[in-house]
Amino acid sequence: MDILKYCKREEADPQYMWDLSALYKTEEEFEKAVKTIDLMADDFKKNYENKLKSADIIKNAMDDYRDIVANIDRIAHYASLDVEADGHNEKSQKRAMTTFTKIADIENKMSFFETELVQVDEQTLEEVKNDTNNTRYIDDLLKKKEHILSKEVENAISKFSQTFSSFYEIYNTTKIHDITFPDFEVNGKKYEMTYNLFEGVYDNDPDTDLRRKSYEVFHKELAKYKNTTAMIYLSHCQAEKAESELRGYDSVIDFLLDRQNISRELYDRQLDVIMQELPKHMRKYAQIIKKEYDLDKVTFMDLKLDVENSFSKNISVEDARNLVKDGLSILGEDYSKMLDRAFDEKWIDFVNTFGKSTGAFCASPFLAHPYVLISWTGKLTEAIVLSHELGHAGQSYISQKTQNVLDNDPSMYFVESPSTTNELIMSRYLLEKATTDQERRYLCGQIISRTYFHNFVTHFIEGYYQREVYKLIDKKEGFTADDLSRIFKETLQKFWGEDVEINEGSELTWMRQPHYYMGLYPYTYSAGLTIGTQVSKMIVEEGKPAADRWLKALALGSTEDSVGIAKAAGVDITTDKPLKDTIEYIGKVIDDIEKYDK
Repeated sequence: MDILKYCKREEADPQYMWDLSALYKTEEEFEKAVKTIDLMADDFKKNYENKLKSADIIKNAMDDYRDIVANIDRIAHYASLDVEADGHNEKSQKRAMTTFTKIADIENKMSFFETELVQVDEQTLEEVKNDTNNTRYIDDLLKKKEHILSKEVENAISKFSQTFSSFYEIYNTTKIHDITFPDFEVNGKKYEMTYNLFEGVYDNDPDTDLRRKSYEVFHKELAKYKNTTAMIYLSHCQAEKAESELRGYDSVIDFLLDRQNISRELYDRQLDVIMQELPKHMRKYAQIIKKEYDLDKVTFMDLKLDVENSFSKNISVEDARNLVKDGLSILGEDYSKMLDRAFDEKWIDFVNTFGKSTGAFCASPFLAHPYVLISWTGKLTEAIVLSHELGHAGQSYISQKTQNVLDNDPSMYFVESPSTTNELIMSRYLLEKATTDQERRYLCGQIISRTYFHNFVTHFIEGYYQREVYKLIDKKEGFTADDLSRIFKETLQKFWGEDVEINEGSELTWMRQPHYYMGLYPYTYSAGLTIGTQVSKMIVEEGKPAADRWLKALALGSTEDSVGIAKAAGVDITTDKPLKDTIEYIGKVIDDIEKYDK
């Protein structure tokens, strides 16, 4: 069966689909687990509400709380991953809706816990913190004490938790279920159009007529849904603003950064320094693309093109497995064994099926193993994408061995570091193996077009745009679809200047990103890649000592903040030096693209 062919889920090759049985083997086992966790929450409320008086009771409560949180995480992943793989499956959709309604009820029953815990006297809490499993959780809880509301208000907010989180689901429903694209014709040949085909195939096709026509067809259809999408996003932002005010924050941005355990200074620096110093390098890269493809002008539609496209290679899943294992072997034997498990135990969903979520991601349920979703295009670059997602998998796999469920996930600022570090280790490995200047030029082009363009440019622009949107929200101004398009286009023009034509349709790019419904997520890609650039360089240059430092840093989970984890890996993000060094490295790689062309 052709893995590259789009088909219905039931027609796809099971060999290339993930196996969710590591979560629950049967539907009956899952349903029993949901009932059990509900009863556990009832017992938790009965045993601990208004009874958190002594260190021993609180320690017991913490043990029970972790157990419930881990099981909630497991049932949530089981319900959601099925929908991510096949959004057209009505049974999966209904199960997910029912499950998340139940989870909201369970979390509401336990909403008393934090509000009562922060009122406990300091001496008792210090005794609770003597158990290292509790230390980080209690410390973080006390840091946000001033923003925790009364039990009654927290309970009310908890009642609305499913509503507040529904905007992402509504956005995805519109994107996956309601938006359909017509077939289109270029030079007498008909082409099928889907979200994944556009973003994974046509968007960087070397045929200028095909690429630009697909762009026109895709965005013409997308525009029909701009007002609905804008209203969904406005409702999401207003809900965040309302909660931020209830909790006493002056700015919704500060509220969202507090959740990430990162300072406003690091957030603003990431956006402002990149906007100031990166455009000159990327504008030079745009002119390389113009020359490479003999374009009359370079437009936003052309920026995803590959350098040395004639050298581009196709790759099978099996060959990608070997390539990723070889490239990441520098991370050690245990990491290689984890990679083998990922393939052998079917952690990864490769197939191209209708209704499947766009892009790629890694989910990391605590009581099982990571799961990776990717739609395989057969391009060599997919091996780099795969290494990225397996970087996420490696982080959770390693930290879950040493941390409990509450200490497992690192700060959002750091979360893209393991993934982008893997990408760069792979890219440097491929460069080292290259035997000709043409191959080196192609690989330098991939470092820019795949790793840095996607993570350091595309997501940066989204993050810069997102900050402007939240400034409107902080001023209690609403916005329309046209406002969002204007802000996005102005951001693109500020970055690309006169060197790139920002063609019609590019302003709708804000419609294509689900990260806006995940707090301040877009900027974290460039933050993570800043750390990743430095770490990958140290690993390649120092070998095992740097790799060992990195693996120990990954094991920290959230027991250290982003500054602490980066420091453990040998990177000081309290200054702008790593960021400026990374921008300088991007410029060097672009210079190498020109050098290898001679």
